[in-house]
Amino acid sequence: MKAIWMAMLAGGVMLAPAVQADEALAKAKNCYACHAVDKKLVGPSYKDVAKRYAGKKGAEAELVNSVMKGSMTGKWKDAGIQGVMPPNAVNDAEAKKLVAWILSLK
Repeated sequence: MKAIWMAMLAGGVMLAPAVQADEALAKAKNCYACHAVDKKLVGPSYKDVAKRYAGKKGAEAELVNSVMKGSMTGKWKDAGIQGVMPPNAVNDAEAKKLVAWILSLK
């Protein structure tokens, strides 16, 4: 039993720097100008994005596309968000890291 707890603790400790790095990437890419983790700003909160896309087939690819190319469809109008998301200056790997981090939020 002790070994299981130690493995779980080690796994959590190992994940913490990656999560912080992905949040730092969001800050570095100016994503926080329009988004926050747990409240709506110009765009939806990251937790709301994670909730909307949880379990949705193709969610990661759709969100990576939105991050890189923008989203001009107004798909958050039902949440009271009128604006559209412009394209962001990120490469494919950065967009995937950002999306993985967002989808991991609860």
